[in-house]
Amino acid sequence: MSTFERLSAYRPYGLAALRIMTALLFIEHGTMKLFAFPAAQMPGPLPPLMLFAALLELVGGLLILVGLLTRPVAFLLAGQMAVAYFMAHAPNSFFPAVNQGDAAILFCFVFLYLFFSGPGALAVDNRKTA
Repeated sequence: MSTFERLSAYRPYGLAALRIMTALLFIEHGTMKLFAFPAAQMPGPLPPLMLFAALLELVGGLLILVGLLTRPVAFLLAGQMAVAYFMAHAPNSFFPAVNQGDAAILFCFVFLYLFFSGPGALAVDNRKTA
């Protein structure tokens, strides 16, 4: 058995690590908007669309973190990130490295992957119901 074949046994845990780290990074964007922690993302009260985005980031990120309703939440968050990219970043430049939209693109595609793959190991979605 090759090394890569042996590593395949750990695939669910690698997916869980991707899900958990993505969620923690995503939650941070919500806390920056809502609580100015770890730093304020924008001064003053949030416009309604940004408030909605911040709530999606916080609540959706927490759900992804624990692996609860992973597939529908991941689909919703992938859509949010696509909208965020085309509304906030793409108008500034065609190139993501220039328009600072690379994080939105990565979040979008990681969430799409979670939508298709499921949560991996260590997720509430995997609990057995009696």
